[in-house]
Amino acid sequence: MVLALTFIFSGYVKAIDPLGTQYKINDYLAAANIGFMLPDWSTLLLSVGISTMEFAIGIFMFFAIRRRATSKIAVVFMTIMTIITLWLAIFNPIKDCGCFGDAIHLSNVETLVKNIVLLACALIVFKWPKEMPLSISKSNQWIVINYSILFILISSIWSLYTLPQFDFRPYHIGANIKKGMTIPKGAKQPEFSTTFILEKNGEQKEFTLDNYPDSTWTFVDSKTVQISEGYVPPIHDFSIILKDEDITEQVLSRKGYTFLLISPHLENADDGCFGEIDGVYEYATAHNIPFYCLTASTEKAIAHWIDITGAEYPFCSTDETTLKTIIRSNPGLLLLKDGTIINKWSHNNLPDFHLISDNIEATIYGKMPEDPMPGKILRIIIWFVLPLFILTLADRMWAWSKWVRDKEKKDKDKLYQLFKKENKMRKKIVAGNWKMNENLQEGVALAKEINDALVADKPNCDVIICTPFIHLAKVADVLDQNVVALGAENCADKEKGAYTGEVSAAMVKSTGAQYVILGHSERRQYYGETAEILKEKTLLALANGLKVIFCCGETLEEREANKQNEVVKAELENSVFNLSAEEWKNIVIAYEPIWAIGTGKTATSDQAEEMLAYIRSIVAEKYGQEAAEETSILYGGSCKASNAPELFSKPNIDGGLIGGASLKCADFKGIIDAWKK
Repeated sequence: MVLALTFIFSGYVKAIDPLGTQYKINDYLAAANIGFMLPDWSTLLLSVGISTMEFAIGIFMFFAIRRRATSKIAVVFMTIMTIITLWLAIFNPIKDCGCFGDAIHLSNVETLVKNIVLLACALIVFKWPKEMPLSISKSNQWIVINYSILFILISSIWSLYTLPQFDFRPYHIGANIKKGMTIPKGAKQPEFSTTFILEKNGEQKEFTLDNYPDSTWTFVDSKTVQISEGYVPPIHDFSIILKDEDITEQVLSRKGYTFLLISPHLENADDGCFGEIDGVYEYATAHNIPFYCLTASTEKAIAHWIDITGAEYPFCSTDETTLKTIIRSNPGLLLLKDGTIINKWSHNNLPDFHLISDNIEATIYGKMPEDPMPGKILRIIIWFVLPLFILTLADRMWAWSKWVRDKEKKDKDKLYQLFKKENKMRKKIVAGNWKMNENLQEGVALAKEINDALVADKPNCDVIICTPFIHLAKVADVLDQNVVALGAENCADKEKGAYTGEVSAAMVKSTGAQYVILGHSERRQYYGETAEILKEKTLLALANGLKVIFCCGETLEEREANKQNEVVKAELENSVFNLSAEEWKNIVIAYEPIWAIGTGKTATSDQAEEMLAYIRSIVAEKYGQEAAEETSILYGGSCKASNAPELFSKPNIDGGLIGGASLKCADFKGIIDAWKK
């Protein structure tokens, strides 16, 4: 929350003052002596881009959206900012970092401390991103992402076209400029220390006023340094020079109205609004209202402006930085009354005084707007905060109702399983998949060891070992298939013919095998097996009297994208949901999260249960609840003797499809014995 709220505030105050942020970026570039490298349009784009990124990071972190990516970006961003502020703190090239625009001013040291704290927060979030609780479900996160980015971009563009929606500068509407320049009575004054260098008898020494020596010493030099700052008024650099005459006091002390046209540089000013400016000037002249143009431009630039616009109003000199601070527009218009700013206009929305004949007091322009702050905050709430609040509330309500429905369904499933007849109970199965391991002699020895161990200690479940093709016939001779059934790891999608290297379902059946694994992720990934190929293999296997262990599962990317349900459903629909109800009785489903196969990672028992319950639900949709309850569904993914009891305790997990652990008799039997616990 510290990171989120800081990023949101920092990004927003920059976004609503894109020109101010651009000026600060230019200050940084100038301090680094690379200001000449980037044109103004590029620094303006950079200004909007930085503010948008900060605001978006804050919103994404607030709602815990894309937690891993957001936390990484936050660490990178804060690392860069901390390095920059370390440079500021050491060399002090810029007085104010501008990290919070004009809303909050921090010293460079304060900014460095702030960034170190935020970097520490970012590292904590980066280390444990999943600890951020989701405020909105993944399926609705795209709404928050797009709406937030759109909102902040529109805010920047609107502020750029008109003026910043919130004005934190000392020249805001309602500010009295003269009062802002006044140092209050009793305010702290700056302190100075003077050191005198004097000489006597060829020896020089330094003295202060406290220990100044007698007249026998000769004065050589003195130096004065400021040892502490005094009170600096909010406005301390405002002046108006007209033809070498300072008219600041005259303008600010005048009773009544004064128009000030503000243009830091006339050579860069937008001249498309000169008609509206002339209209204001003509109105001011007709009603005896002073009108001045304040600029930092040269005489040549002023002359060029007069040539292209026909301007007749007087031009005054004012500091460039002051003019940029007064109004974020070039040109912009200020209306003073008794030295107080009562209105401001960008050159894009200047008032049309051509149509006004009344005295300015009688117009809306001559009155200070009522405090716009509550209205502005209300608009932000209506257009941004409220929609996201409603979305979040609806999302959480839906998530809660879904949890209630799922819980009710699980409770019903438990009751159903508790009272259903014994002869309707589905089989519990532990199947071993040897993959491409063990030569013929090793395979036969392992099969015999497993068979002997299970004959001596009867298992509480069906046991299957699925071996490479070359093992099948020999292994069949050493197995008691009433105790340990035999299966193949694959079969061809063709019945017979000129398919060199392939093994048909009929050939598998002829070895004595009863099962075949189809759809394993490794076959899909390495050998390009499609849904259509698996559909053909399944039909041929069933036609030849084999039972099918059909595999399905999602990748890590698909799970992180919350697409596991649709991936698994598509794999089943496109390959085995075409079977008849009678054919379906010979199907065993094996759910294998691909990200947990051979990686050492295991889906939690709750994750596995959730997916197997989902698979059972879509089987029920296709073949009915009774068929779904009779379908054995296995979990396959780094299942070991240590975690098998917890996995097998779940009501929808009917066993496991075991990889590496099936290659050692003790490990395999440890998993099988989990059904006895």
